[in-house]
Amino acid sequence: MKAFFATLLVFTTLLSCKTETTTNTQESLPLKTGDWHAVLDVQDGKQLPFTFKVNDNNTLTVFNAEEEINVEDINVEGDTITIQFPVYEGIIKGTFDSTNISAKYIKPSLNRIVNFTATYGKKDRFEIEDEPSVDMTGSWETIFSPGTEDSYVAKGIFKQHGNTITGTFRTTTGDYRYLEGVVYGNYFELSTFDGAHAFLFSGQVEGEQLKGTFYSGNHFKEPFEAMRNDAYELPDANSLTYIKDGYDGLEFTFPNLKGESISLNDDNLKGKVRIIQIMGTWCPNCLDETRYYVDYYNANKTDDLEFLALAFEYAPTEEKAFKSIERLKDNANVPYPILLAQYGSADKAKSQEKLPMLNQILSYPTTIFVDKKGVVRKIHTGFDGPATGEKYEVFKSEFDAFVTELLAE
Repeated sequence: MKAFFATLLVFTTLLSCKTETTTNTQESLPLKTGDWHAVLDVQDGKQLPFTFKVNDNNTLTVFNAEEEINVEDINVEGDTITIQFPVYEGIIKGTFDSTNISAKYIKPSLNRIVNFTATYGKKDRFEIEDEPSVDMTGSWETIFSPGTEDSYVAKGIFKQHGNTITGTFRTTTGDYRYLEGVVYGNYFELSTFDGAHAFLFSGQVEGEQLKGTFYSGNHFKEPFEAMRNDAYELPDANSLTYIKDGYDGLEFTFPNLKGESISLNDDNLKGKVRIIQIMGTWCPNCLDETRYYVDYYNANKTDDLEFLALAFEYAPTEEKAFKSIERLKDNANVPYPILLAQYGSADKAKSQEKLPMLNQILSYPTTIFVDKKGVVRKIHTGFDGPATGEKYEVFKSEFDAFVTELLAE
């Protein structure tokens, strides 16, 4: 009997060892290097295309016109792939084989999920169905959601070469970043995808006017209309946000990454020029602005100048919001403090409650210029990023001139 149990024990041990070995023999499949074409399903049967290139099985580059976004955080396990974009929380997760990816684009904090597919070996962003019969090069006076209480103005700026068109829409709150697309006949399509936002603009040109639809992911769409107007300018970005009557100036106290409370008028900040950046880690325009401010800060270090960023986060918990801030600081090498002003929502009306001296928070980002005496000298709403070309250069020149003026006082 003892011999029987000894034999049974040996057999059971061998069986369990064999089972454990076979469950760990699956090897990760490499993601095929080269050009890939991806689409996101939006609304009305439309698909938002973009292109990327896989450099090896751990890195890829996403292309939007002149923009290149390097993505290093890629995890492959068997036939499952997870792509985490830099800074933003958006991820792509699904399965793949040597020439296809079938996945979901997910923004966890907003509970948004969009179907995503990608095919290896295809380089063109859009299919060209015909030769263009119109040239969209120039400036367009634009209204989104015309005739509604949600309408807002914009300025389209485009360059067309043959079927290819690039450019952006500038608004009073920022720009729609690097748009790339095609014109065929009198139809046009433009798209951009950066891991945070997925935008598609589709429409038709009739003479000196155009009409179309703007899609943001699969959760939002709105119509827009435009007319060619090279002389059109948006409202002055320095006049839209201001300190309300009855308030002496700007005041706030918010925590930094260490949990320490930081105030605008702390002793180490008094007597300095202070640049206050209202932003969010989820906001591509804010990232563009942050990168410019980081470059400016590093190139113009002086004891008389300080930057402070106030982050308004839609992450549901304080812990997740701080993780998003830390991710931005690490990725963009931000040397100045980013304070957590709000989490759980980035609603502008709610955010304005945290800074009640402002008439409104119209835009992420917004920049507040405070002089050495603590007086708010200017508030700049929005940001003309690098996709706006000449306007970006104008912003940088005006920013430098005004900060230099404040420092000289």
